[in-house]
Amino acid sequence: MASRADHLRSCLGCKFVQRAKEFTQRGCPNCEAILEMMQDTDQVIRCTTSNYDGLIALIKPEESWVAKWQRIEKRVPGLYAVKTEGNLPQDLQERMRGGG
Repeated sequence: MASRADHLRSCLGCKFVQRAKEFTQRGCPNCEAILEMMQDTDQVIRCTTSNYDGLIALIKPEESWVAKWQRIEKRVPGLYAVKTEGNLPQDLQERMRGGG
């Protein structure tokens, strides 16, 4: 049986997908400055979800029509969820919008 840290999760801020353990070790490559998940398992649980649909493997974001369609063309290369279930906590939503 796989541990909880082995399960793939999607960042609720940008839809980046990686293992929970990787979010804890490295944070989110797009949202870490705001979401501060590195070394904080509780924050990883608050800011990510295992409920998502579809995956996009993004190699060259600036050249991808799919990235433009999903509005992720300015993100780092990697795996992204097509659709996520869940929302960031209200205080973090405000920080993501630049309001706090």
